[in-house]
Amino acid sequence: METSSRSVNYIRKDRLLLVLVMCLAGIGLIMVYSASGIIALKNHGDSFYFLKKQILWMALAIIAMLTASRIDTDLLKRLPLPLMIVSYLFLILVLIPGIGSEINSARRWFRFGPVSFQPSELAKLSVIIYLSAYLVKKEEKVRDFFDGFLPPLILTGIMFLLIIAEPDLGTAVVIGAGSAAMLFIGGARWRHILGLFISFLPVALMLVLNIGYRRQRITAFLNPWEHASTVGYQIVQSFLSFGDGGLLGTGIGEGRQKLFFLPEAHTDFIFAVVGEELGFAGTVSVTLLFVLFLWRCFRIVKHHWGSFEGYLSSGISLFIGIQILMNLCIVTGLFPTKGIALPFLSFGGTSLLTNMTMVGILYALSGRSPVTLQMEMHTHSNKKVNRRYLFNSDDIQQAPDFRLTS
Repeated sequence: METSSRSVNYIRKDRLLLVLVMCLAGIGLIMVYSASGIIALKNHGDSFYFLKKQILWMALAIIAMLTASRIDTDLLKRLPLPLMIVSYLFLILVLIPGIGSEINSARRWFRFGPVSFQPSELAKLSVIIYLSAYLVKKEEKVRDFFDGFLPPLILTGIMFLLIIAEPDLGTAVVIGAGSAAMLFIGGARWRHILGLFISFLPVALMLVLNIGYRRQRITAFLNPWEHASTVGYQIVQSFLSFGDGGLLGTGIGEGRQKLFFLPEAHTDFIFAVVGEELGFAGTVSVTLLFVLFLWRCFRIVKHHWGSFEGYLSSGISLFIGIQILMNLCIVTGLFPTKGIALPFLSFGGTSLLTNMTMVGILYALSGRSPVTLQMEMHTHSNKKVNRRYLFNSDDIQQAPDFRLTS
């Protein structure tokens, strides 16, 4: 089989996607230094301690993003099983004393000198790639509970339980919600998704009510001001940060809540520091950058809807979007307090590295039109082109004229 001599060109890659991400990451560097400088000086004798580490991770993340932007999706299609096996192995090893590093009664990290690695971040990418390949393979069979819906539910459920055991309920919720959303997009019946949610409620209640600090977080969520000096302290300090910021903020570096008042100011609650130092205008601007970023993500999803590339881009968009939504809701008191980093802004190397790698994959997909993918599929498999992947988009108004001859 041969294609006609007329070439099928790649469309222009979405450079705005990268611009938005680099703007968010740049703001993150500034706010990480502003939020951590005093704490770093007190605990490490160097006010630039956290900034230096974040810059190092930023450099590695940019390299990973650029590398991922050149990756062939055919390679990713061969990676689901190896990635899942490696993720399971890491998630088991991190629970073993002496191998995993324990911080604040949680065993979530591998530590190599001054550098730490969080395997649950790799698990996110592994689940996305696995489900993307699975949904393409099963197609309509995913509507069948035993043959299509249950197998990925078991595999992701095991990963969910391993992450719960660390314990890291926040990341487990992101993986669970993102996986359910991908299965629904892939064609799973809504009643199966609803049944999964209902059956998980008793487990969720047990995980929350039977563990003291989680039960206290619910108490603080329901009435934080009544517990402002105890379990509601962190969220109340977050409220005060937003209140102190007013319209235009106190100015970068001039915030007071980060001075040993607001816990986790440079990690999970960095958005509260943005609110105090950049004010309402700053929080709206950062939120708008996130909205624009997700809009560009879902444009890529639209171009590849129904293919492996479509599921891959939708999974990345959903996982990052869920994490953004959860963090913003937690910091503003709409959700109970939980450790969830804000993508691209919060201090944290593994999270930044993983998210930037995902962005690199999205950037690569943004330059590949559905028609180009169809031609590649035909060239590699010698099968008839599946035209359900072709539809209108902003970049491609009409499919190129090509003929397949034997």
